[in-house]
Amino acid sequence: MPSADLAVCVDFGSTFTKAALVDLGEGRIVASASHRTTIETDVLDAYDACLADLTAADPRAAAAEVLACSSAGGGLRIAVVGNEELVTAEAGRRVALSSGGKVVAVTAMAGRPAERALGDALGRTTRPDVVLLTGGTDGGNSEVLVDAARALAASGWTGPVVVAGNVEAQAEVAAILGGVPHVLADNVVPKIGVLAPESARAAIREMFLAHVIGGKHLSSRADFTAMVRGATPDVVLTGVELLARGLDAAHPGVGDVVVVDVGGATTDVHSVVEVDPEDAQLSREVVATTPVTRTVEGDLGMRWSAVTTVEAADLPDLAEAAATRQHDPSYLPDDDAGRDDDEAIARAAVGLALRRHAGRSKVVVSPEGRVVERTGKDLREVDLLVGSGGVLRHGRDGVAARVLATSTGRDLDGGWQLPEHARVVVDTDYVLAAAGLLAGPHPEAAYRLVLRLVAPAAR
Repeated sequence: MPSADLAVCVDFGSTFTKAALVDLGEGRIVASASHRTTIETDVLDAYDACLADLTAADPRAAAAEVLACSSAGGGLRIAVVGNEELVTAEAGRRVALSSGGKVVAVTAMAGRPAERALGDALGRTTRPDVVLLTGGTDGGNSEVLVDAARALAASGWTGPVVVAGNVEAQAEVAAILGGVPHVLADNVVPKIGVLAPESARAAIREMFLAHVIGGKHLSSRADFTAMVRGATPDVVLTGVELLARGLDAAHPGVGDVVVVDVGGATTDVHSVVEVDPEDAQLSREVVATTPVTRTVEGDLGMRWSAVTTVEAADLPDLAEAAATRQHDPSYLPDDDAGRDDDEAIARAAVGLALRRHAGRSKVVVSPEGRVVERTGKDLREVDLLVGSGGVLRHGRDGVAARVLATSTGRDLDGGWQLPEHARVVVDTDYVLAAAGLLAGPHPEAAYRLVLRLVAPAAR
């Protein structure tokens, strides 16, 4: 029988599997372990190795409840099919990202032959796990969603579908999809200028658990699907929301938060920032900015994407170092020169990822005179910036300051809306994923755990 006092939180990552034994009463990590993800055999081989280490540290780990998230085997790959490129397709892309998926295709059906549009979205190069189908505002044009569903059914797609378009057309869409696994969610764009991601985000999570985890054949053991509660980025974002907002008035959050996670293949940025209505009016975005946002930069990373990172940052002096890391993703530098190169690649990845997430503000001349226009998410007043990823967790003293040096402060050029005075911490114990896993079944333990980022000795 599982111990009521402890839980093992596991992240099956693309490179490493990380596990933490958490004291639920204190909201404290008792022991941690990691092992290279055993994708070539069975991912639970890595879990077994981690559990053995945890049990050696505390024998109670053997009987603890197990909660897991996963990005192994490529994580959750989502193709977004919408009507207009700048409205429903873009809304779907943002919702998919906030749901923990890697968006592998965004297809706008308007003005394109259906066969060609869906061929681009569902092809061999994209290999999506889930299709997010959007289109039309509630009470508006229903034909766009119905026509897209017909095209999807005719394409031969048999994978899971989340339908998040015009609610008045969804019954007809469900009939068209027939035996294709699908779930109906609220419209992501119920009216122009409004983005409502929550229902679709929950539906994507449901499809990930019901159809994707088992479908990737990562393990032959049934306990793998039983322990996984969500895609790792979705779980981490839940932890970020808990950190920012807290549980209730008696358990407050810390305010606006940004997390930048530098991985081997991607650099992810998660933000929970309450949007000022006046700032929203200055945005040039067609789809509204939401408080909870995630972006994934697939060309920015420390290993698999090292070459494209230094190319995007225009750092030719790092080309050889990047090629070495991309050729051998398990490479770990053993001298200061190699560690300097790692930090330089990380600094480039973080800087580009944060700028793409934040956007910029600039003065333009309009019929009303000189006005400020903004794109992206304004991070300038963010209270807390959290760094994550192996390069920051396992780096030399002062690594966070060096990696984030060009992405924070008041004196940055270019109008970038980056944090000006945020407190900077590093998630050295990987508590955000653990807190996200615990948030549902053990909310107070999750709350105590996540606050250790800002007050390690507290609670």
